Amino acid sequence: QVQLQQSGGGLVPAGGSLRLSCVVSGRIFRNYAAGWFRQAPGKERELVAVLNRSGSSLHYADSVKGRFIISRDNAKNTLYLQMDSLKPEDTAVYYCASSNFASATMETRHYAYWGQGTQVTVSS
Repeated sequence: QVQLQQSGGGLVPAGGSLRLSCVVSGRIFRNYAAGWFRQAPGKERELVAVLNRSGSSLHYADSVKGRFIISRDNAKNTLYLQMDSLKPEDTAVYYCASSNFASATMETRHYAYWGQGTQVTVSS
C-alpha cells in the first residue's frame, strides 16, 4: 500500500519560513517524479513545484519562484518544500504527490498518490 506521510506546516507571520516534508512508502520513490500542490478555500488545487525522479529537473509556479525550493532525498524516500518569504496569499492546504512518470509533469492527473494535506497559514 502506497502512503505519503506529510509533516510540517502551521501558522507563521508574513515573511516567515516553513519546511514541509513528505515520506513515501510502498513504492520505489526514486523511480518517479514528485511534487507539491496547494488548495486555498474556494479555489482549485494548483501546482506549487515538481521535480523529476533524480531531482535534476524542477518546475515552479511563477507565484513561488525565488521563494520556495523543492528537493528530494531518494535515500530517505522523502520530498521537501522549503518555503521562505511567505505571503498571506500562500495560505492553503499543501499536498505532496508521487507521479506515475519519471519526468516532472504539471498536471494533477499524472499524480497517482497523494499525501493527507497540511495547513499552511500566513498572517499579515
